[in-house]
Amino acid sequence: MATINDLPDVILSNIIATISDIRSRNATSLVCRKFLILERSTRTSLTLRGNTRDLFMLPTCFRSVIHLDLSLLSPWGHPFLSPRATSRTSESSRADDVDPNLIAHLLRHAFPNVNSLTVYARDSHVLRMLPVQWPQLKHIKLVRWHQRPQLANGAELNLLFQGCPQLGFLDLSTFYCWTDDVPPALESNPIVSGNLTVLNLMNASFTEGFKTDEIRVITKCCPYLTELKIACMFDPRYIGFVGDEGLVCISTNCPKLSVLHLADTSVLSNCRSDPNDEGYTEDDAKFSVSTLIEVFSGLSLLEELVLDVCKNVRDSGPALEILNTKCPKLRSLKLGQFHGVSMPIESKLDGVALCQGLKSLSISNVGDLDDMGLIAIGRGCTRLTKFEIQSCKKITMRGMRTLASLLRKSLVDVRISCCKNLGASSSLKALEPIQERIERLHIDCVWDSVEEIENLNGVEYGFDLNESNGGEASSHPTGFGDTFGTMDDIMFNRSKRCKYDYDLNSVCTEDNGYENGFGRQSWDRLQYLSLWIGVGDLLTPLADAGLQHCPNLEEIKIRVEGDCRLWSKPSERAFGLSTLSRYHKLVKMHLDCGDIIGYAHTAPSGQMDLSLWERFYLFGIGHLNLRELDYWLPQDRDVNQRSLSLPAAGLLQECIALRKLFIHGTANEHFMRFLLRIPNLRDVQLREDYYPAPENDMSTEMRSDSLSRFEAALNGRQICD
Repeated sequence: MATINDLPDVILSNIIATISDIRSRNATSLVCRKFLILERSTRTSLTLRGNTRDLFMLPTCFRSVIHLDLSLLSPWGHPFLSPRATSRTSESSRADDVDPNLIAHLLRHAFPNVNSLTVYARDSHVLRMLPVQWPQLKHIKLVRWHQRPQLANGAELNLLFQGCPQLGFLDLSTFYCWTDDVPPALESNPIVSGNLTVLNLMNASFTEGFKTDEIRVITKCCPYLTELKIACMFDPRYIGFVGDEGLVCISTNCPKLSVLHLADTSVLSNCRSDPNDEGYTEDDAKFSVSTLIEVFSGLSLLEELVLDVCKNVRDSGPALEILNTKCPKLRSLKLGQFHGVSMPIESKLDGVALCQGLKSLSISNVGDLDDMGLIAIGRGCTRLTKFEIQSCKKITMRGMRTLASLLRKSLVDVRISCCKNLGASSSLKALEPIQERIERLHIDCVWDSVEEIENLNGVEYGFDLNESNGGEASSHPTGFGDTFGTMDDIMFNRSKRCKYDYDLNSVCTEDNGYENGFGRQSWDRLQYLSLWIGVGDLLTPLADAGLQHCPNLEEIKIRVEGDCRLWSKPSERAFGLSTLSRYHKLVKMHLDCGDIIGYAHTAPSGQMDLSLWERFYLFGIGHLNLRELDYWLPQDRDVNQRSLSLPAAGLLQECIALRKLFIHGTANEHFMRFLLRIPNLRDVQLREDYYPAPENDMSTEMRSDSLSRFEAALNGRQICD
């Protein structure tokens, strides 16, 4: 009887090569030796983990790997290619005597076909020794959160460019350096600069963004860029701020751009805006609408555009209308601090609503965007699959619900944040028209009450897109004909029965899943959920707010932000993670407490230190069936310390199903030993991926020898698979 093993190796290898999930590929390799050989020979991407002292464990069977990630070698952030003193006598430090050139040579021998590399480059030795091993390198991503070495401007990048003459992709988004390092290096290496097609300089660690003169040099040296992401200085109070001249030189020097991201450095800090903010800043951006029109006219190949300037761009509607005609390929747009993006008058659409080809739209800090403008966007941008709105004070639940009704056939990814009138309950109520289709969602855990905001009894939302005035067929692509009308005409016209009736007091006759006034509250396709919540608030009302039933929810991200020093203690014993046990398929969690500020050591009388706050937030996590957990520790900014506490270590050990645990901070070796009680835990990382990472991290909380002992104990256990 024929089996799959009877297939020719060429066909079987093509079948295995189509498997992208890492765990599925690993399971495939366990079937038989033939599958093992074919899986190893077809794998093209690999993230290497482990300690460089264990060179005998370096795999040599992945000969086809072209994408190699060396940024997660342990100890994380350790300069594994730096020359070290040979006078050490400790047996545990024997790996420090290994010649770094030997390590680089062994890596090249194990992975000879690499052309894409990600590496943690804590010092210049990595850039001097590693890239030359693969002269065919075309893609480089550098990672560093530690302090920049005291070298001349551009010296490190010069080493990289000299070893990679064919470089075409450079990502410095997570590499701490200075803005002064980039232009000199590009000018000194014209061959590499001329080959670059992708350049990512969107780095959150920049205290100041790139200025006009620096942008001019970068774009002039790299005329063939197709993708440019750069953090800019838009603040007119600084000399050299980016204004008319800076924007025009981008379109003039790099006309082939298909992806352009320009953002102020303050945006990259990811600080939450004040929901009560009107959306206007004190200063205006120093570039005009005519300049934007000129820039858009010169970038006809644009497919993705981000403009987040943190300064008022007023009356931007005419410039955004040009995008529809001058940039016909545009599919993704993100705007920050742009005003006048959509201000329809009667039936006429304007501004961004005319960009009918958009599939992704993000709008933030728009002071004059109201429900009518939001509805106009829903009428005009009918292909949207992703929509994000942030810090828009005038938007209400009714406008958001109407947008969801208009886009119910396409919208699957929604983010609502920092909008005063859209808390958790009102956001979820607004998304009821698409709750059975939505796959990714972000909301703020502001526990409002829909009934307190507005009485919706008897109100009908949604529209029959096949009907227009009087029920006659319309030639308008959105089905609304030539009339737009007032808010009452659009959202509350009871004389026209709509096909999708969202009367909250009645049972809907359509198959949309609503059974009573609160709906069935089933989010059947929701796979990813992101939440923001203020410090001290509880997670327990989440289900009552509208997320009672999410049968396919696999991943959740919770970001907690605030100053716990303003609280003497929480109102309850636990944050409420145990309430997430209702989501039976939940296996991945990102618990980000990195923006919680508190007392790391001795708290004043009547105050809780960070260890007790960690216990509050992690209590009940053992009730979840998590397999992967990323945990950002709270911090004491006065000492720049993020260290795992004893209560946190004790609670984490209760997650018996965990297989991967990333702790974004430091930990005592004794506390790390608690984690050995998790039976199937295989991958543990201590990562200080925040700036500035402590320079003495290898000699205080977690020494490199301590981590090596923990890894040896972790890898020495018997794991079922």
